[in-house]
Amino acid sequence: MEKTNMMVPLASDLPVKKETICIFGTGDFGRSLGYRLVQCGYSVVYGSRSPQVSGLIPQGATVVSHTDAAEMSDIIIIAVHRGHYSFLESLQEVLRGKVLVDVSNNLKINQFSDSNAEYLAHMMPNSKVVKAFNTVSAWSLQSGGLDANRQVFVCGDDNMSKEKVMEIVRSLGLTPLDKGSLLAAKEIENYPLQLFPMWKYPIYFSLGLSLFIFIYSVIRDVVYNRVEKNKDFAFFIVISIPNRICPVVALILLALVYLPGIFAAILQLYRGTKYSRFPDWLDQWMLCRKQLGLVALAYAFLHVLYTLVIPIRYYVRWKVNSYVLEQAFSNRTDPLSISGAWHSDAYVALGILGFFLFVLLGITSLPSVSNSVNWREFRFVQSYLGYLTLALCTAHTLGYGGKRFLNARTYPWFLPAVYIFSLIIPCIVLVMKFFLIFPCIDRPLTAIRQGWERKPKYISQSNNSEHPRETSAV
Repeated sequence: MEKTNMMVPLASDLPVKKETICIFGTGDFGRSLGYRLVQCGYSVVYGSRSPQVSGLIPQGATVVSHTDAAEMSDIIIIAVHRGHYSFLESLQEVLRGKVLVDVSNNLKINQFSDSNAEYLAHMMPNSKVVKAFNTVSAWSLQSGGLDANRQVFVCGDDNMSKEKVMEIVRSLGLTPLDKGSLLAAKEIENYPLQLFPMWKYPIYFSLGLSLFIFIYSVIRDVVYNRVEKNKDFAFFIVISIPNRICPVVALILLALVYLPGIFAAILQLYRGTKYSRFPDWLDQWMLCRKQLGLVALAYAFLHVLYTLVIPIRYYVRWKVNSYVLEQAFSNRTDPLSISGAWHSDAYVALGILGFFLFVLLGITSLPSVSNSVNWREFRFVQSYLGYLTLALCTAHTLGYGGKRFLNARTYPWFLPAVYIFSLIIPCIVLVMKFFLIFPCIDRPLTAIRQGWERKPKYISQSNNSEHPRETSAV
């Protein structure tokens, strides 16, 4: 008996024909979305008021009337603005039971009382409306999502319709994120209109603090010398004053990264539970700690750059040459001060170490890095090394001040140097953290964060709140 070996393929090499997708609207986004769908194997048909094929339409797609296009697909992507939804009313029977994917955005946040998707669902009660694709741009679709955000928020009241849309999102190489019912559509529509929402307060605060220090330094270093000594030091505005602003703002912002964690720990100790929501101001403060730290790192980088150019400044070279000539004419040489050398090298070394750890904190805050470490490693870097960074930078500032704290000449018009202001918040944070690590305080705090409760009444209070949420403190 002859034996024959039959090779049965596990999968066919022939491309699988996907379903037809209908797109209403031939604008930039509609064409880009259609182009991407065609690339991924979908048949695309455009519904247009003027069904004429043009060179802008993706090759392989067809253009027909709205009615004919709707009859060819069960999924219709509405790629037109809300103001042009009126033509859909005449298509209610054709669109009955079909999935309408609303991709529209508005010109400003909360432009209408209801979302565009909810408005469309009210207009087309016999259709199934799903909100999707409004968080990606036409450019990102054309680039295949490789150089832009790949996350697509999806919401809708019908789960099967949402799943169909999410499957399309996955086929395009994007990542769908189910945001729930159509009630979330307004939040999704506001998302692309927000301009760095978590960065707003850190940037405003840092700019306001920079402006205050700038005006204060101009009065102290420029105006004082003009009025009292008739000297023009206005050129300090270019490098000297910015090099005082940057380290002060960087140190204060770094301390503000860890101060809300101190407040959170005190609140948890006072309440005896972690199941109680923090006040809104503290909650928002803790949510923007990463942004505060990165802004502080940017100011620290500027401080380093300004410091590196000090030796090549004309004013500094002039002072050095004048000092050398003064020694030569007076036939004297100042002896080396060992204590001065130790003091100078010590505070510079503290600054270098502090800046190194500062950069390490910034690197580990990047998503690509933080996702590659476990929670204990991340906490070790961001918490333990973070406090060490704050301590080193504070010690660097204290070392810079040295004996000048007690020198009356460093207080023109009784105005202290700006670096003294930068020490207030960091010293408070470090002192409070020092007491929190005492075993008599750390043990009950650790137990509370592990679920132990001293005052169960806070559970009922948190359950009765409108949006209960626990925010962990580092």
